[in-house]
Amino acid sequence: MSPTFPPPFDGPYEPSPSDWVREQVTAYEASDGAEANTLLDTGLPILVVTMVGHRSGKVRKFALMRVEHDGEYALIASKGGAPEHPTWYATLQHLPDVMIQDGDTPHRYSLRELSGDERQTWWDRGVDAYPSYADYQEATDRIIPVLLATRND
Repeated sequence: MSPTFPPPFDGPYEPSPSDWVREQVTAYEASDGAEANTLLDTGLPILVVTMVGHRSGKVRKFALMRVEHDGEYALIASKGGAPEHPTWYATLQHLPDVMIQDGDTPHRYSLRELSGDERQTWWDRGVDAYPSYADYQEATDRIIPVLLATRND
């Protein structure tokens, strides 16, 4: 069953233009996180992030690698080591409030971008959870942003 979200996350939904992202989010939510909960066939866990577009006002959802510690999550804006940031990163700089579903129940989180030692600690946790992040950083000249999600509901 797809989760019910509080405002503003209950607005018009704009599914991802990427087939695999759209299908994974749909399967994850429909099964309360019991299915489609890993990155493709890697066995590495993901979570689903719901946000509201800062220009469109539309609800958007995407899967990210699960990087969790003591109930907080790192959202790592890697875009596979591309030279530019993922589009969701720009949106979250304007509206740093998201829903994260890690399992059967989504919760509201506030975000802040990390720097210095705190960023390094969470970056290391990210690489531990998904070793390809280290390769992505090597592939790009930009510093891959790390956002910390802290539950606020």
